[in-house]
Amino acid sequence: MINIGFIGAGNMGFAIMKGIAHSDLCSDVKMFATSTTVRMFAYDPDNEKIKRLSELGVTPCKSEAEVFKICKYVFLAVKPQQLDEVLDSVSGCTDEDTVIVSICAGITGEYIKSKTAADAKVVLVMPNTPLLLGEGATALSRVEPCTEEEFRLVCDVFSSCGDIEVIPQDKMKEIIAINGSSPAFIYLYAQAFVDYAKSVGIDEAAAKSLFAKSLTGSAKMITDSGYTLDELITMVSSKGGTTIAGLEKLREGKLQQTVESCCKACTKRAYELSK
Repeated sequence: MINIGFIGAGNMGFAIMKGIAHSDLCSDVKMFATSTTVRMFAYDPDNEKIKRLSELGVTPCKSEAEVFKICKYVFLAVKPQQLDEVLDSVSGCTDEDTVIVSICAGITGEYIKSKTAADAKVVLVMPNTPLLLGEGATALSRVEPCTEEEFRLVCDVFSSCGDIEVIPQDKMKEIIAINGSSPAFIYLYAQAFVDYAKSVGIDEAAAKSLFAKSLTGSAKMITDSGYTLDELITMVSSKGGTTIAGLEKLREGKLQQTVESCCKACTKRAYELSK
């Protein structure tokens, strides 16, 4: 029997639970969907969030401590600012078998150990909101003494709702700008194109559909075409054409430097939240 628990049932916690419940999305974790030995539990002070978990077969708990007492794997799906309160409430509830999975931005494994147990097993995770559609991009890092087998199960959970990459612990703050926060940056970028379309009399829905498909198609070209980013840019850019004219304005506006500043600000805040 594998018990997997969640403290926090907001968008991210719900997305992960949904991924486990519908794990036929990934053959590697198909056993989760078919095996009766896997059960999910969750606690959230918001009863409305707990109610929607019934469709996923999640058993509600009465407290954070109950989740820790019942489950081997405990996912901390709360905001970093809420973590101290949660960990204080479960003091003494962990044992040597508990695997604590944290999606809290900026929080280190050492800090979690200091609030639970010096030999606590920890996995640090930075997911993103596209997990809600099974299209997530998640970075993970194993903190000893968590075993490779235990870490593999956590990786399989996130593989059930998207793609994963394993990265070093000391890059978990820097990666936030790349996959955790970047959807918001992309949405802002998309909004500018849709706003332009509306300003020149193009239907908003049509513009949004076309630009969204351009994003997904371009992403596929990045991952599957075999071309470098510079080569992909050149493929779209005919000499003296429309794309070149637009690229010149983006470079005049220092788009790349602005993105770098954006990423640095994101990382700086992660270090400020770090514990």
